[in-house]
Amino acid sequence: MASPFNIIPNSTPSLPLNPDAHPRPDWLRVKFFGGDRYHNLKRVMRTLDLHTVCESARCPNMGECWEHGTATFMILGDICTRACGFCAVPSGKPAGPPDEDEPLRVAEAVAHMGLRYAVVTSVNRDDQPDGGAHIFARTIQEIRNRVPGCKVEVLIPDFRGDWNALDAVLAVKPDILNHNTETVPRLYRQVRKGALYERSLELLRRAKQTHPGVPTKTGMMLGLGEQKEEVLETMRDLAAQGTNILTLGQYLQPTREHLPVIRFVHPSEFAEYKRLGEQMGFKHVESGPLVRSSYHAFDQAESAIR
Repeated sequence: MASPFNIIPNSTPSLPLNPDAHPRPDWLRVKFFGGDRYHNLKRVMRTLDLHTVCESARCPNMGECWEHGTATFMILGDICTRACGFCAVPSGKPAGPPDEDEPLRVAEAVAHMGLRYAVVTSVNRDDQPDGGAHIFARTIQEIRNRVPGCKVEVLIPDFRGDWNALDAVLAVKPDILNHNTETVPRLYRQVRKGALYERSLELLRRAKQTHPGVPTKTGMMLGLGEQKEEVLETMRDLAAQGTNILTLGQYLQPTREHLPVIRFVHPSEFAEYKRLGEQMGFKHVESGPLVRSSYHAFDQAESAIR
């Protein structure tokens, strides 16, 4: 879920200005953390030539998470082969094949940071036969080899419906398998270029059927023009696939070239979705304006595994 920052005075460093057409409500104001751990983590990422979705997608929680020593690694490069209307990650044609040494560098970063929970996501690599699935699998393995006991959550693309690629990731048993649905079916054509709602549902269903011991997770952005009943119907669809964890957050426009915010969803509405989601059978629902896929991911996993 891509978003820019909205900074409270006295925060550092300077960050992109709010591109939304109308002012944001107070509940979307974020204090930016920029202490020693934040700068140390940034040095690690640059030294090892790694990317984070925190930076590429302009996550509003980056300062908080980095200051607490957590980050979401983005593998398979930093150029996405799709151009989704909501996402700040650069799109285009990647310069070459995936870097086969990247899993080792991610594992080294995890060890350096002393993580007990690592989240790994990627750009879409539709130019690759397996969509980069083997890099995901090797990254999980290398983290476990380098940091025994560290749990690994992966946020995977749809691999264009290549279920052998999905099986390759599931075969190494990630602790959480996440695939974001992003929005309601009616808005897919505008929001998720190259994706299909039914394909995402099938991915979540297949993951649960073939590896029932691996908790599954998905997320949606609100504020793109969806209606409440559409959100609830999508939530019911996701619950029917046996999905364990659901995240719901406010969409924020990363630049003026991206899809506009249609409305800001009030925290009370997010709270209602959380209550209804738990009634639908999700083991954990993280729902709030600033929620993103990996925000409080460790706590979400603990809830799903119990």
